Amino acid sequence: MVRILVSILLGAAVTFLLFVFMAFLISGGAQRAEPPEAPATIDIVGAPPESEESTRRRTPPPPPEPPEQPPESPPQEPQASDDAVSFNLDIGGVDLGGANTGLGDPGAGLGRDGDAQPIVRVEPRYPPAAARDGIEGWVRLRFTIDETGGVTDIEVIEANPRRVFDQEARRALARWRYAPKVVDGRPQRQEGLTVQLDFTMDGN
Repeated sequence: MVRILVSILLGAAVTFLLFVFMAFLISGGAQRAEPPEAPATIDIVGAPPESEESTRRRTPPPPPEPPEQPPESPPQEPQASDDAVSFNLDIGGVDLGGANTGLGDPGAGLGRDGDAQPIVRVEPRYPPAAARDGIEGWVRLRFTIDETGGVTDIEVIEANPRRVFDQEARRALARWRYAPKVVDGRPQRQEGLTVQLDFTMDGN
């Protein structure tokens, strides 16, 4: 009987010690008793406030000076001729004579009352290819002077050589201007007028 009681007490003691040991292990042992580490502190350093002295020194730059105005150039009169060739040539000697023009020489026509008077005569440009090859020639044109003095209905009648000076002759004649013929105070349209433009390189 005594042996049974001793066995029960020893078993209870061993069981109690086992429970205490397991509780010690679960609690983390002696480390749990240590105080927790203090959290790390992060210092955020901001830019120092601007002093009143530095603020006063920041003045805006002076505005740039306005550019000087270039001196006004006097208005230039429009040139009547179109100089496209850099060398000296007789670009379109014009012959206004002939029975079909009805205009005669421009200087003589100024004395005729009521006849069309030439105001602007544009010299034709000498074609560069013809000038380079030393080609000379002429173009005879038929045209009309309308009621406003403009030249219209330009037609090439004959040319020598053909299709060399035609375009430049037509272009120049289209820019001519006349004071139209006046009959009874009204401008009249004149059709069927002819003119010959000569292209020579002798400079005369």
